[in-house]
Amino acid sequence: MESLGVLLTYPMNVYLEQELDKRCKLFRLWEAPQRKEFIKANAHAIRAVVGNAFAGAEAETIDLLPNLEIVSSFSVGLDKVDLAKCKAKGIRVTNTPDVLTEDVADLAIGLIITTMRQICASDRYVRAGRWIKGDYKLTSKFSRKKVGIVGLGRIGLAIAKRAEAFDCPISYYSRTEKPDLPYKYYPSITALATDVDILVAACPLSEETRHIVNRDVLDALGPQGVLVNIGRGPLVDEAELVSALLDGRLGGAGIDVFEREPHVPEELFKLDNVVLLPHVASGTYETRKAMADLVLGNLEAHVLKKPLLTPVV
Repeated sequence: MESLGVLLTYPMNVYLEQELDKRCKLFRLWEAPQRKEFIKANAHAIRAVVGNAFAGAEAETIDLLPNLEIVSSFSVGLDKVDLAKCKAKGIRVTNTPDVLTEDVADLAIGLIITTMRQICASDRYVRAGRWIKGDYKLTSKFSRKKVGIVGLGRIGLAIAKRAEAFDCPISYYSRTEKPDLPYKYYPSITALATDVDILVAACPLSEETRHIVNRDVLDALGPQGVLVNIGRGPLVDEAELVSALLDGRLGGAGIDVFEREPHVPEELFKLDNVVLLPHVASGTYETRKAMADLVLGNLEAHVLKKPLLTPVV
């Protein structure tokens, strides 16, 4: 792959960067003070783009790269890739499904428990020396609570199976019903939110799903309900989420992804019923290496004119 010019859009993984540097001609976009000019200056040599959930291959980037052949995304989500333009130009697109499913599902359950049992707030309570002044307040249990999942793909299904181990009834909303599964289907996300205690956003981000969790959904979930988002930040109307939490119209939230990452609404910082994570659902050594190997494997397959490992386009 020595002749393959690769534009790496973001410093997403040290191992991936090192391997690309060894195997390919690597262009690090984030090091350029004028990124557009940097791409133009090296466009003749760049045949591949490796991006992630923060910086991918948007329309403007694609238009600047006349020799682009493949976009290999270091993520499952492809909202930072202009798939329509890639299809029109014959540019191949791959992502990293399956290898991160377990970690994301594990973290979703962790967020539910941590939020409902207020583990982070309890930890702060002990560290502040407040326990000697009295016991921490009572919290809510997770077992046997009704769990609703928005998007029952690989990750949503893995979350459902884990929640079943806690004797939780599972319901879901998705574009189509999956009659072969033993879970209750709702054709409306608002109806789903009305009938569950915990709502987990796990669907891909698209124009149709942007702000799919809006004020009506949050109000349907209600003052005892908990929202967990391990999908994409813009799935949730963040301003409405902040308002619902501050007003007490929503019981709590566990959030790994945000609308304007890495910026997080500061109003949430003071709330004990909210757990905030810096987009780390797939952030384990094991999974990030597996994701990197999948990116590298797709690039190698493309160069060798073999079938791609995880083709999207």
